[in-house]
Amino acid sequence: MLTSKQRAALRSMANGLETIVQVGKDGITEGVERSVDEALSARELIKGRVLESSLLTARQACEMLCLKLNAEPVQCIGTRFVLYRRNAQKPVIELPR
Repeated sequence: MLTSKQRAALRSMANGLETIVQVGKDGITEGVERSVDEALSARELIKGRVLESSLLTARQACEMLCLKLNAEPVQCIGTRFVLYRRNAQKPVIELPR
């Protein structure tokens, strides 16, 4: 569970990130799950987007991905969301306590 201070730090880091995951009209497919899982393992912090043609909202997609991939939701605004999952082997991001 992230504290508000950690969440704020992650939000500021995510501000400059490019969107690397897009959820389309098919929703959360195996391919989307796999790509999000790989991206979280490599980067720890990713930004995603839900396209207008999708039946899911950004909040729903964020919650589903967090449950399936054991990630933490950082932010969800409009059609974009930010996810965080700490890499146990070699952490990339140092969070404030």
